[in-house]
Amino acid sequence: MGKNNKKGKKPPAAGAAAGKVVKARSEVRDNPFEVKVNKQKFNVLGRKSKHDVGLPGVSKSKALKKRKETLLKEYQQRGKSRMFMDKRFGEYDTKLTPEDKMMKRFAMERQRNVDKKNVYNLNEEEELTHYGQSLALLEKLNDPVDSDSDTDEQGALSAALTASHFGGGGLLRRRGPSEQKEEEQEKPKTRKELIEELIAKSKSEKRERQSQREKAMVLTEKLDSDWKAIQTLLAHKTPKSERKAEPEKPKPDDYDKIVRELGFEMKAQPSDRMKSEEEIAKDEQERLQKLEAERLRRMRGDDKSKKKSKHISADDLMDGFILDKDDRLMLSYKDGKMNLPEEADEKNGDTDKKEEEEPVTGNEGSEAEDAADVSEEEEEDDDGNEEEDDEGSDASDNYSDLESHAESAEEDEEEVNPKKKVKPKEKKALEAKSELPFTFDVPESQESFQSLLREKTTEQQIVILERIQKCNHPSLAEGNKAKLEKLFGFLLDYIIELAEQETPDLKTVDKLILPLYSLCQMFPETAAECVREALRDIAHTLDEAIESKGRAAFPALHVLLYFKIIAILFPTSDFWHPVITPAVTVMSQLLTKCPVSLLEDVAAGLFICCMFLEYVSLSQRFVPEVINFLLGILHLATARRPSIGYSVVPPFKHHGKSSELLLIDSDEDVKCWKKTHLPLTAINGLNTEDKTEINHFRLTCVAVSLDLVKRCVNMYGSLPAFHEIFNPIFLLIHKHLPQSTYPQEIQDMCQNILDDIDRFGKKPYKPLVFEKQAPVPMKMFTPKVMPVLEFGRKQGCNKVEQERKKLIHKHKREFKGAVREIRRDNQFLARVKLSESMERDAARKRKVKELFNSLSTQEGEWKAMKRKKGK
Repeated sequence: MGKNNKKGKKPPAAGAAAGKVVKARSEVRDNPFEVKVNKQKFNVLGRKSKHDVGLPGVSKSKALKKRKETLLKEYQQRGKSRMFMDKRFGEYDTKLTPEDKMMKRFAMERQRNVDKKNVYNLNEEEELTHYGQSLALLEKLNDPVDSDSDTDEQGALSAALTASHFGGGGLLRRRGPSEQKEEEQEKPKTRKELIEELIAKSKSEKRERQSQREKAMVLTEKLDSDWKAIQTLLAHKTPKSERKAEPEKPKPDDYDKIVRELGFEMKAQPSDRMKSEEEIAKDEQERLQKLEAERLRRMRGDDKSKKKSKHISADDLMDGFILDKDDRLMLSYKDGKMNLPEEADEKNGDTDKKEEEEPVTGNEGSEAEDAADVSEEEEEDDDGNEEEDDEGSDASDNYSDLESHAESAEEDEEEVNPKKKVKPKEKKALEAKSELPFTFDVPESQESFQSLLREKTTEQQIVILERIQKCNHPSLAEGNKAKLEKLFGFLLDYIIELAEQETPDLKTVDKLILPLYSLCQMFPETAAECVREALRDIAHTLDEAIESKGRAAFPALHVLLYFKIIAILFPTSDFWHPVITPAVTVMSQLLTKCPVSLLEDVAAGLFICCMFLEYVSLSQRFVPEVINFLLGILHLATARRPSIGYSVVPPFKHHGKSSELLLIDSDEDVKCWKKTHLPLTAINGLNTEDKTEINHFRLTCVAVSLDLVKRCVNMYGSLPAFHEIFNPIFLLIHKHLPQSTYPQEIQDMCQNILDDIDRFGKKPYKPLVFEKQAPVPMKMFTPKVMPVLEFGRKQGCNKVEQERKKLIHKHKREFKGAVREIRRDNQFLARVKLSESMERDAARKRKVKELFNSLSTQEGEWKAMKRKKGK
């Protein structure tokens, strides 16, 4: 069965089945009842026609046929770029005649053939040689052998013949002197000889060029001299009458001037790369360590900065010696005596007196010599110091902050030992001891921090803090951050202790705020936590006092100083801040819960009001506690009356012991009062019992209160409820405050406040009312009709909506059709690729089978031959 079913033959059953299928297809094709007909009533422009006539499956066969004609060809021709290009010369040139075209084409064809023939042609000028002999001469055979000659030398080859026919044999014979000379001349030169020859040739060319240049210079100079000789004869000036007036150049306008200025401006120069914060901190630490090492060396007396004396040659003319000033005197005489300036006379007179009073002895002369030696050493030391300054010019610290301390130490030492002379080395050691170290470690406790700053001037304290920060920057070591975070708390406590003294050192506090601010910027979270802890203690103390006594006193100056420090360190305009918000809460509690019974309380309350206005200067947030407190302070400056027309809020009362606390009882004190700032030390108490000073303090408090009221009026002038807020203050100042008894400055302030309140209060503001809303209708019992939606059908809508839905539907349909066609194209290409791979596999199997068949045939033949040989 397998033998009969060879390639190209089918089994009879399969062939019969195939014949039946073909017959059935032909019957379907010939049957008219199988034809599908879709009638079309009329044609519509722009619409695809779905009416077609044909057999079932015709559309699929058409699509397949179309893909075979387009997509299959593109697939088969992929990666191929075959294109016919007409490169005939002048084919599309209308200017050339047919004869010209033919001539050009013929010439190009001949040129192309000639180029092809000459590709492998050797150059005729080159001559090929073999062992120094031309191959052309060898091929001529000028001396052939005559086999018929009857000479005695028959059978022998001549030397010339042997050399001409057998080039290599010529090496075995001896050559004459002429041939040897020729060989030496024709012998190739070595590399060394070629280089020497090239160098000699270049030198000779250089000499020739130099000689030519010199000749040209000589001729040029001769020509110049000849031209100068005849130039005067050729000089001719045109007369003024014949000269043409040159046109005046237009003056440059503003634009041209600006352009020229821009052209001459300095261009930007590239600068060095900006260092990072870590690099700056490292450089600063290295600088301070270097300065500290120099200070310790000077303190030990190991000063190696003395300027070495330079060797002066005997031939030195001292040209670099310059006099600072001309000290020469004009020699003149008067009445037989030499005239001298007054200073010289005084000096001479003093020296004469000294010589008369104290005659010079041998010991004194030696002392003078010692003093001269000491002065010379000091000059050398100064020169050495100058050299040190030049070397360390990049350092910004030139000990300027320590000069005063060193000078004071020297003065004290001179007062103790006025006759003792200090040597330069000892002097430098004392100066080094008096200087501050350049490197510091961060203190571990508050006591060590205070001992470090104690007995130091304010400038020295600032320098110490700066050097601590620079030497222990967080980028230099791992644990420096935690150490500097502790330093903020130490410095804050130290500032508060300075303010807590009996006489607060406010100048030092003011200068120490700067290093505190830098630490706060470096560690904001730690700084906020420290300040919040302090505010928590203040609030806790206030609550305890109210619970135990029912009232609380205003805190001292060192406590109120926290609010000023907070305003400097943190932003006060935020809506909510972890430090500012608690501080505002504590200040509002102090203004509302601390009664005002003494003048010290008035000063403390006004200080808190100033802090409040500083906090809200940017945000302009309304603070009612400040308005009420200022109203109460001004109420303390009025006399008692049964009806006042306004109301005061706690901690103030209409009548009480301190209701007339700021009332002035002397007109003479009013006349001698001058406006000044309210002293902060008054918060801790007035250290005086003088009535005049007390009255002056009362007037100052009233003036400060009026100033704060004016600031509030200007700040809150745009509020809708301005009139309601400032009307009590207006009534108090206008009717109850004794303005006539006050100085003119306070009267002017009162009048300005009244004018401002009147100006801002006249603005037409509408009262606050609720927003109008539409009335809510009553519930009705009419049924609510809901449209019944029929799913699957397009609902009625306007024309624009219909067009939009139609476009959406059309886009969706086209998108689906495009996706379907792409999917079918991919399926068609996949079938084509599969068929190609199957054909390749079938061909490979067929070839392998043929190879196996041939190999088996060869193997059988070989075995048959082997059997025959064995027999």
